[in-house]
Amino acid sequence: MWKTKEMPHDSIGWIHTIAAVIALITGSLVLLKTKGTFLHKMTGRVYAVSMLMVCGTAFMIYRVHNTFGILHIFALISTITLFLGMLPLYLGLHKKPVVAHLSWMYWSVIGLYCAFAAEIFTRLPTILNIKNTYGIFYALIGLSAGIVGFIGSHFFKRKKKVWEDQFGS
Repeated sequence: MWKTKEMPHDSIGWIHTIAAVIALITGSLVLLKTKGTFLHKMTGRVYAVSMLMVCGTAFMIYRVHNTFGILHIFALISTITLFLGMLPLYLGLHKKPVVAHLSWMYWSVIGLYCAFAAEIFTRLPTILNIKNTYGIFYALIGLSAGIVGFIGSHFFKRKKKVWEDQFGS
């Protein structure tokens, strides 16, 4: 497997980083723009492909303990969330497939925002020249992802009501 101490210093790290930036941009556009349009569908497809690349490369990166860890568990959750967001549209197995799609895809993007916040905040000890222990590392992951997830859940509650009114029938 690929091993790296700090990303992006190898090809896997660069692919992961570039795909994540593309996913951040396209995911944000999908959240902000009108749903169901041609632009929404095309941007959403770019988001889905870039997220598959982000998740796939995440399983190839071993920075902490050189083993499968908490960040890989988050990548697994992110992959599942992405598939749960796409399957209702393609398989129609849900009573309200559009609402299910919008809900899961919303959480996919919020999960990406959580990962972005965690990536930034786990770099703070190095930037501030603080000895970076695993305790600080994991606390910063939990704190940053928790704050972003909490804010995202607030907006999700408001948006889900709108989606159910608009697409629930």
